[in-house]
Amino acid sequence: MRVEKAIVVRRSTRLEELVRRFNTRAQAKFYIEHAGGDFSDYEIEDSNYRRALDEVQSSLESITKVQVIDRFFMPNFVFGEHQVIVAVGQDGLVANAAKYVGGRPIVGVNPDPSRFDGILLPFTPRNAACGVRDLMSGTAAGRPITMAEVVLQDRQRLLAFNDFFIGARSHVSARYRISFQDRSENQSSSGVLVSTGAGSTGWLSSVFNMAAAVGALAGSQPDLVRRPEVEWDERRLIFVVREPFVSRGSGADIAAGTVDDQSVLKLESQMPQHGVIFSDGVESDYLAFNSGASATVQIAPESAHLVIPPTRDR
Repeated sequence: MRVEKAIVVRRSTRLEELVRRFNTRAQAKFYIEHAGGDFSDYEIEDSNYRRALDEVQSSLESITKVQVIDRFFMPNFVFGEHQVIVAVGQDGLVANAAKYVGGRPIVGVNPDPSRFDGILLPFTPRNAACGVRDLMSGTAAGRPITMAEVVLQDRQRLLAFNDFFIGARSHVSARYRISFQDRSENQSSSGVLVSTGAGSTGWLSSVFNMAAAVGALAGSQPDLVRRPEVEWDERRLIFVVREPFVSRGSGADIAAGTVDDQSVLKLESQMPQHGVIFSDGVESDYLAFNSGASATVQIAPESAHLVIPPTRDR
C-alpha cells in the first residue's frame, strides 16, 4: 500500500476534560480531592497517554509524514487517499474513527495496557510504526469488520461500528412504526438497538443478560436466552426492541431479528420532537428522528479494516 501520511487520532484525557470544566489544573485538583477522589490517578493517566502519544508520533515521523488530530474534528476532517489512520486511545476511539475514515486501514494503539483492555488496540506505542511499515510493504495482516448504516429519507447517513440506538433523547417512550420482513406495526418502547458483530459483546449483551434474568424470574432456564454469536466480519446485524409496550395502539410482534444482505429494517418516526439516531454511544453526533422522518437500517457497503500485528511483534 502506498502511504503518504499517517493521521494520528488522539483523544482528550480525563484530566484535560477536567481542566476544560474548571479552567485550571489547580481548581480541578481542588474539586476532585474535596470530593474524596484521587487526583494523582488522573495525573498518571494523563502522563502515560502523553508519553505514548509522543512515542508513536516520533516513531512514525521516521518513516512518513505525520498529522495529529483530535477525535472531535473527525466528522469534518477530509482524509486523503493514501493515508493510514493511527488511533491512540481506548477501544471507542477506533470505533469512532472507523465511521469517518472511508475504509482506510486503522492501526489501533493501546497507550496504557494496565488501564485499558484494548480489544481493538493490538499495537503498543513501541510497535505502532511496524504496522505502518507492513502496510507500506504489503505484508500487513488485517481484520475486516462489518459495519451498519442508517439512511434517512432525505439521504442523511450515519455509520455504526458497534451499534445504533434509535429512539427518544430522554427516558420517555419512543413511538414509531417498524417494518421488517413484510410485517409492520406501531410500537412504543425504550428504543431500538441494532448491533454489528463487533458490538454484540457490548450493549447488545446487556439486553440478553436482562432477558435471561427476567426469563429466570418467570421460571424458564436462563441458559435458553443466549446472545447470538456473530463474527466481526459476518454480514449480519442483530436488532432488538427495548421494553416494547403492548397497548391498543402499539404491539410487540417485531421485537428482535437478524438483518442480512437480503433484508433491511425500516422505521418511521411518530415522535413530534426529541427523536434521535446515534451510533457507538456518541450522543452528540446524531441524526434527528422526528415525525415525518423514515430510516432504513442495513449492512453498510464499506467495512472497517483493522491492522493486526504479526506474531513476532505481539
